[in-house]
Parts: sequence; structure tokens; C-alpha cells
Amino acid sequence: MKMAHTCYRVKDLQASLAFYKEAFGFEESRVRDFPDNKFTLAYLTLPGETYELELTYNYGHEGYDLGNGYGHIAIATEDLEGLHAKQKAAGFDVTDLKALPGVPPSYYFITDPDGYKVEVIREK
Repeated sequence: MKMAHTCYRVKDLQASLAFYKEAFGFEESRVRDFPDNKFTLAYLTLPGETYELELTYNYGHEGYDLGNGYGHIAIATEDLEGLHAKQKAAGFDVTDLKALPGVPPSYYFITDPDGYKVEVIREK
């Protein structure tokens, strides 16, 4: 078995696609539109990866309550400080670098247009 995808429901598909492409370099692997059922599924992958992020757009939906049980997805990078600086310079909602107790800074969070958190961690 293996993980296949994570689904986020989004209120503005184009804004979400632009965010994930610009902030992380995601590429569209496929888009499936179901106009009779009023929804679109867009699947994104990171270069060289098979795990997908599914963005589900339900036509005309104003937005979603994220609740208090969801946490985040995590993306690993070899250049934590470089990506952090690039995303901050681009004006994204990015936290300062963070550290667990007793270790040097190794992660931060960035927020997408719908309020979903993405933890960016140093690749091990």
C-alpha cells in the first residue's frame, strides 16, 4: 500500500493552483471537470513525486470551515532558509523559522488562500 492523495476543498481554484505552483513548484498532473455535477478536481504533484494534492472546487461555494481537528500537510526541502526567504519575499503568509526544544530551527508554516497550513521542514 501507499498514500495516494490529500484532498483540500477550495473556494477559488485558480488562486489555489497559482499558490501551490508559485510557492512550491507543484505541477498539474490532471484536471477533471464535472459541470453537470458542478465540481472540478485538480491534482497536483511535486516534480518527481507520485503523491498528489487534490484541490476540489465546488462551483459557487463561498469557503469552508476548517474546524479545529485538522493540522497541516508537510513538504520537505533541502534549502529551508532559501525557500523561506523566497516565499516571504513573494508576500506569502509565512511564519518565522521555528525549532523544537533543544534543536536548531528546522521548520516553518505557510498558509494557502483558503487558510490551510503547510509545514515546510528541512529534508533529512
